[in-house]
Amino acid sequence: MKNITIICNWKLNGNKKLINIFLKKLINFFKTLDEHKKKYIKVIFSPPILYLDYSYKIINKNKEIYLCSQNVDINENGSFTGEISAKMLKDIGVSYVILGHSERRKYHNESDYDISEKFFSVKNNELTPILCIGENLNDYENLKTEKICISQINTIIKKYGIEIMFNSIIAYEPIWAIGTGNYASKEHINKVFNFIKNYLNSFCDNINNKIKFYYGGSISSYNSEDLINNNIIDGLLIGKSSLYIDEILNIINNYIK
Repeated sequence: MKNITIICNWKLNGNKKLINIFLKKLINFFKTLDEHKKKYIKVIFSPPILYLDYSYKIINKNKEIYLCSQNVDINENGSFTGEISAKMLKDIGVSYVILGHSERRKYHNESDYDISEKFFSVKNNELTPILCIGENLNDYENLKTEKICISQINTIIKKYGIEIMFNSIIAYEPIWAIGTGNYASKEHINKVFNFIKNYLNSFCDNINNKIKFYYGGSISSYNSEDLINNNIIDGLLIGKSSLYIDEILNIINNYIK
């Protein structure tokens, strides 16, 4: 059995009551697992930034659940009203930061350059970036998937070098799959990740040992088992389904049964 990580991206959803119920049920679930099974599963919880500190107090020293921010600012400090820095996130117990999500690119006009700057700040503060990449339906249908994905990675590499990618996560989230109920086939996912890995290996050997590769896009308990059992995937980035604790527990149970 391989190690698998599940990221629960709650986006703009939730409140203290729902978070409390979700996390306590998750904590209690892990308490029921034997040590052998427990070591193969990790959950990364990503509520709205407002609730990160509240979530940290519930999770406390639980070794199976980690906190993740859905965004971060480029700047460390200063006159940037309404922003939050990587240094601040680290201060309240956050371990991971989602960067480059298609919704940030679309609704907040984040460019590859913006994301590269955020990536640097996250790494500079010893947090783990989760870099989201992926193509829209038009690019997918016109066979531009690989070109789009590489371009979203390249800005970071060209500015900071391949070494900055080490100990990070690349999450392939095809935009045409997010929230649609249609998830990418195993063949498509493998083709994309193999292309990316071969490209990154041109900069540095053994990239598999330095970067983790996750998939996201319309994941549920009905299709998660096939995705998890795909040897090329190290984890899942789950949106809508992650709002429901029973769905997350079913996904974990389907894997460790």
